[in-house]
Amino acid sequence: MIRPGPLATVQDLGRPGYGHLGVPRSGAADVASLRLANRLVGNPDGAAGIEFTLGRAALSFPAGAQVAVTGAPVSLTVEPGTEDPAHGSAFEMLPGSVLRVGAPPAGLRSYLAVRGGVGVPPVLGSRSADLRSGLGPAALRPGDVLPIGGEQTAATQATAMQPVVLPVAGEPAVLRVVPGPRDDWFAPDALRQFCAGTYTVTPASDRTGLRLDGPALPFAGRGELLSEGVVTGALQVPHGGRPILLLADHPVTGGYPVIATVLSADIGLAAQLRPGSKVRFTLAPPGG
Repeated sequence: MIRPGPLATVQDLGRPGYGHLGVPRSGAADVASLRLANRLVGNPDGAAGIEFTLGRAALSFPAGAQVAVTGAPVSLTVEPGTEDPAHGSAFEMLPGSVLRVGAPPAGLRSYLAVRGGVGVPPVLGSRSADLRSGLGPAALRPGDVLPIGGEQTAATQATAMQPVVLPVAGEPAVLRVVPGPRDDWFAPDALRQFCAGTYTVTPASDRTGLRLDGPALPFAGRGELLSEGVVTGALQVPHGGRPILLLADHPVTGGYPVIATVLSADIGLAAQLRPGSKVRFTLAPPGG
């Protein structure tokens, strides 16, 4: 690793099944983009890759590798080389070559998969970096050397997976939600107000969750909620009335009522929203 950019971490599909021990799932914030990158280079979906935040990274490949970059669109430059590779496709890095990753004009997180996967040691069955809990590898730093593993299929897989579609510049992202499970802790009209409003992602957002600024949601005055389990996509509402959309590194329990939950199919889009992005919520029709 020559330069990791603002934040780069190793991520796979996370470590499910340890919530009862207080261990979050973690893993890639935009799961679909990591899966797509892995399939492009012939890896299993769960192979570990690198999650870049706002790009601006550089990596050297002393032994060469087959690589793909997906997620937030970034420019890619190979040195030495005469033709720059395309985002969203597999390409070869020759021994001794350097890959430079630009800053995305839209979106937040890009994913690099290498054929064989990133082979750092697993912790509780996952190679994901959970910076909040201190599990897995630390955030990447200049000079880090990452081994390539052996997680690959017999040949590069063709894939029909579609990348996350980012909203048109200036337009809010629209995330589908289902009510609750604690929408009854709010005033009768609060869910309608929530779906009618437009929220802004604040700079306090991270892999734990998107902190949103916008219309405050009125409570029903039912007192304090006991801590209970929460899921990725839950929209917790603290005392100030402004929601927090929980992402990959969220804690396993929370003490604020959840007015609605984002569909799992829309979590990847939520994970691509950068500070200043606008977002709206709409109730999903029954059945999806």
